Amino acid sequence: MEKAWNVKSQELDCILTAGPNVPHHICEGIKTDKGVLVTFGKGNRVKHREALCEEETALKENLLLLDYDGSVLPFLGGLGGGYQRTLVLLTWIPALFIGFSQFSDSFLLDQPNFSCRGAGKGSELAGATVTGHWGDLGNWTSPPTTPFSTAAWGAPGNGSDSSGADGGDTPPLPSPPDEGDNASNCDCHEWDYGIRTGLVQNVVTKWDLVCDNAWKVHIAKFSLLVGLIFGYLITGCIADWVGRRPVLLFSVIFILIFGLTVALSVNVTMFSTLRFFEGFCLAGIILTLYAIRIELCPPGKRFMITMVASFVAMAGQFLMPGLAALCRDWQVLQALIICPFLLMLLYWSVFPESLRWLMATQQFEAAKKLILHFTQKNCISPESDIKGVMPELEKELSRRPKKVCIVKVVGTRNLWKNIVVLCVNSLTGFGIHHCFARSMMGHEVKVALLENFYADYYTMASIALASCLAMCVVVRFLGRRGGLLLFMILTALASLLQLGLLNLIGKYSQHPDSGMSDSVKDKFSISFSIVGMFASHAVGSLSVFFCAEITPTVIRCGGLGLVLASAGFGMLTAPIIELHNQKGYFLHHIIFACCTLICIICILLLPESRDQNLPENISNGEHYTRQPLLPHKKGEQPLLLTNAELKDYSGLHDVATTSDGLPEGATANGMKSM
Repeated sequence: MEKAWNVKSQELDCILTAGPNVPHHICEGIKTDKGVLVTFGKGNRVKHREALCEEETALKENLLLLDYDGSVLPFLGGLGGGYQRTLVLLTWIPALFIGFSQFSDSFLLDQPNFSCRGAGKGSELAGATVTGHWGDLGNWTSPPTTPFSTAAWGAPGNGSDSSGADGGDTPPLPSPPDEGDNASNCDCHEWDYGIRTGLVQNVVTKWDLVCDNAWKVHIAKFSLLVGLIFGYLITGCIADWVGRRPVLLFSVIFILIFGLTVALSVNVTMFSTLRFFEGFCLAGIILTLYAIRIELCPPGKRFMITMVASFVAMAGQFLMPGLAALCRDWQVLQALIICPFLLMLLYWSVFPESLRWLMATQQFEAAKKLILHFTQKNCISPESDIKGVMPELEKELSRRPKKVCIVKVVGTRNLWKNIVVLCVNSLTGFGIHHCFARSMMGHEVKVALLENFYADYYTMASIALASCLAMCVVVRFLGRRGGLLLFMILTALASLLQLGLLNLIGKYSQHPDSGMSDSVKDKFSISFSIVGMFASHAVGSLSVFFCAEITPTVIRCGGLGLVLASAGFGMLTAPIIELHNQKGYFLHHIIFACCTLICIICILLLPESRDQNLPENISNGEHYTRQPLLPHKKGEQPLLLTNAELKDYSGLHDVATTSDGLPEGATANGMKSM
């Protein structure tokens, strides 16, 4: 009897490798010699049921190896094994160095106050006589940035044009002088600088990047962010193909080369170019460590382990001002930031490849050696292999490796939608963060606390720290999807209230009988900005973590690269707006505010990944079911089916036939109309 095999490959994989989600009643009660056909979806003929049962029976033996969290990880001792704990610790330590690198632009490229050397007091530039972030008003084509404009987890800026007809939520910049006055103010060959970051000299003062050359500062800021974006996209795909360990170690080698060469730059062009490659390599380190950290942990420990790494990176942010004050020169600071990565060269001998990735890509020969290495390090006896992982692994050694590229996600039904939703969430969270931060820093002239560089810096760092602490509590009770939805709602409310309510308050404050003053409006604006920065930081960070959990192991780095690159695009809007003299800021804020509303709806489409095993292949990722946000009441019929209920509704239909072949005019779904 000839077997039909006209099914699409992805649908066949869905049937054969879905693991616990396979409707097992397919193989029950089929003891007939008739040519019974099975249809999948819209009439695609799969196989004769007897042949399908044989395939599924053979594949059940491999489900043990595919169930990494349920079989392999418990055999190795879970996170209780001493070797696993050591590896997790080794992923935490570089987070401190990453924190230094991510926030270095705040010090290397901070625009100081300046005046023409030897000129009288009356000839000082406007920017030299004003402290805080309102400096360099003599250069009206490219105003200065705040020290956070290219920070890794947000991008606050300086003042604002307006946020509405009344001037909006932040004080407007003074009107620029005419072109002739500006040209005369910048007609100087030597400058005196007042650097606020604890350094005696930085990149701006080294090459006099003020007045007509101030735009080069923004290009230098672009370079690191653009390097990060390209690095996330490219190294993510490479890590899924050749492994996490080679990408990590090569990224470390090249960041040492490019990072130390940055300190030897002879001009700003060389500095910007080398910073691009430094960002590219830094992206490879961030991405691979994030993926390895997730893949080492059992389901209940993943979020905690990831948040500890975030706190270590924040420690680098808090220590950065002290490091700058200690170095005093930007070249020494740059070298001191990069040199700790030398310690990671030792990872070549102590850090193994991701065992989960080896198992998911069917590299069983290398996986067997690594499992034996784990058991030796953890002093585990072979008798503890209750589920028979090692005997099953021996049977599969002849299998060829099966590696997958992220482009395969385009052919999926659900997985690509989940990744796109998280990319938009990440873009919105990190993009709108700059709007809130810039709005808060725009009130620094009226708020004494915000007039100091260190007060600005530590205010931003404290908000990020509070956001991470709140994430730990919220995710514990509401899960990944519920926590992301809550923080996105807070972001949307803060944004809409800041754009709408403050304009209304501004109108009433103009009436003398209203009892409202500009100070009331400023206090509301600062409050909404703090809430917005708090919530948007959580949205961005949680979107990245969520993606790491729902993306299958075979393409996890590629999926992470897409979401992290989206975050980079969000942060890139900050220097772009600053380069254009803050033009388009109000529209920028409105667009991201609209995106928050779209994201609130899209988040409901995501599955919940708390306490669930990581998907290993694309079929597993496709079967991450979307459950109701709130559990249904007892006796109430749920609208969405769970994994356990899928076996009662498989979408497979039997077509009984009376002979080995189908009668003329018949199709897999019934009789063809004549």
